[in-house]
Amino acid sequence: MKTTINKFLILFFALLTASSAFGLKQDKKVVKTAFKVSGTCGFCEKRIEMAAQIKGVKYAEWDKHTKVLEVFYKPSQTDEESIHEAVAEAGHDTEKVKASDRSYEKLPSCCAYRDGAHVH
Repeated sequence: MKTTINKFLILFFALLTASSAFGLKQDKKVVKTAFKVSGTCGFCEKRIEMAAQIKGVKYAEWDKHTKVLEVFYKPSQTDEESIHEAVAEAGHDTEKVKASDRSYEKLPSCCAYRDGAHVH
């Protein structure tokens, strides 16, 4: 009887540990994406990176020369479309979402990028 209880407890804790580890592994899953974002300068860089830092985003970096935003995020908390929308809301066009005219017009003049307005 005592042996059966010990085996049951060992099996129970082994299953509990395995299920906990599996759950943590799923929660820690992070994916990488990269996409073009329009902008011109260091001010744009800061604004774009800050806008991309929505819940679930672990890292965001925009390169002003290549115009590529690299993002690492948890798909359990956000998705790529939400990141595009957040960046566009800050006034910067992405590959998938164009910023509204209202958001774009709020940008400083040095950050104007549409219709060849500012070339670096």
